[in-house]
Amino acid sequence: MNEFVVRLADERGRVQEQTHMAASADELRTRFTQAGYYVYSVKTSSVLGGSTRKKVKLETFLVFNQQFLTLIKAGLPILGSLELLGRRQKNANFRGQLEDVAARVKTGESISQAFDAQGGFPLVYTTTLLAGERSGNLEEVLQRYLDFQRVSLTFRKKLKASLIYPALLIVMVTALFIFLITFVVPRFAQLYEQLGTQLPALTTFLLDLGARAQHYGIYFALVAALVGYLLWRWTKTESGGMVVDKIRIGMPVFGPVWLKYQVGLFSRTLSTLLTGGLPLVPSLETAARSIDSRQVGSAVFESVATVREGKGLAASLQQTKAFPELAIEMIEVGESTGALPQMLNSVAEFFEEDVQTSLTAAMSLIEPIILIIMGVVVVTILIALYLPIFSLGSSGLGR
Repeated sequence: MNEFVVRLADERGRVQEQTHMAASADELRTRFTQAGYYVYSVKTSSVLGGSTRKKVKLETFLVFNQQFLTLIKAGLPILGSLELLGRRQKNANFRGQLEDVAARVKTGESISQAFDAQGGFPLVYTTTLLAGERSGNLEEVLQRYLDFQRVSLTFRKKLKASLIYPALLIVMVTALFIFLITFVVPRFAQLYEQLGTQLPALTTFLLDLGARAQHYGIYFALVAALVGYLLWRWTKTESGGMVVDKIRIGMPVFGPVWLKYQVGLFSRTLSTLLTGGLPLVPSLETAARSIDSRQVGSAVFESVATVREGKGLAASLQQTKAFPELAIEMIEVGESTGALPQMLNSVAEFFEEDVQTSLTAAMSLIEPIILIIMGVVVVTILIALYLPIFSLGSSGLGR
């Protein structure tokens, strides 16, 4: 999909310029011509012709869906609702996407296909729309999606809020260390050079470190930035993402928390899709693509093959050895009682609460550890800097 800038006129003769996604300029021209527009020009929006469209913020997307649901509940047609909300949208990027969706719907595409063609919307959303179209109950399916995203958004905000203070402490420790090494230590180096006294090994090491930081610090920062960028690009690949995810899950404190968070997200997504009327196998595939953990997602895809053979979901997930035993047992109970979507919701709620409790406990331990490290670093540097002065004072008193 590429991004194009289209200059066109509607049936009233109003000329406007819009940004839309399409496979080619000809496809876009044909689409708008069939919809009753007069197309002046279709140009790529960048030199490379690639997509520069940014993802829409989740909060903005949820507000749109709430308004969209309200309008179609009030009896407005889907096309009219999309056009109205597109005109009122302040975000230019999102407005262009909605206009493209409306144009596609006008030419006969289904709403799920139109949103899917944009390439920037969550897979769960487009799959949910598809389930609503197939079941003929789009309103109910949209409401379930909104409820699901509200719960997920609230949970994510709580997680981020609990990580702000530790992250701030780490930044402060790093900034303080850089300031002491690059600014304070060189001043003491000048002082001791003038005195010409013999320095302790710890002080010599620190002054040498400060001198190197002043001369080579900028090069070290550039190399570190380059290495960081290359590592970040590598993590976006399939193999890199899998390695990072294995390391993340294997971490002593945060590994189990990350795994529980992913299992909770998977369970809630699967429950939403199943409740919307989607069959189990497509729901599993969509839920696997919607989670961040490559390892858990890969395990779910492995289970799809055994589910197709007729095995139960709990038994299939247990074979992967990637899911916690408690989650398997709860899913098994849901299958045996015929209430799998409801039990999956219970799994999500249980693990989300467990993640919050575990994270709060971990943060209460990590915060004082960071403060202790900060204190040790500062005290060590101060001792190393002032040790020669104390030595000079004591030798003066001895005379």
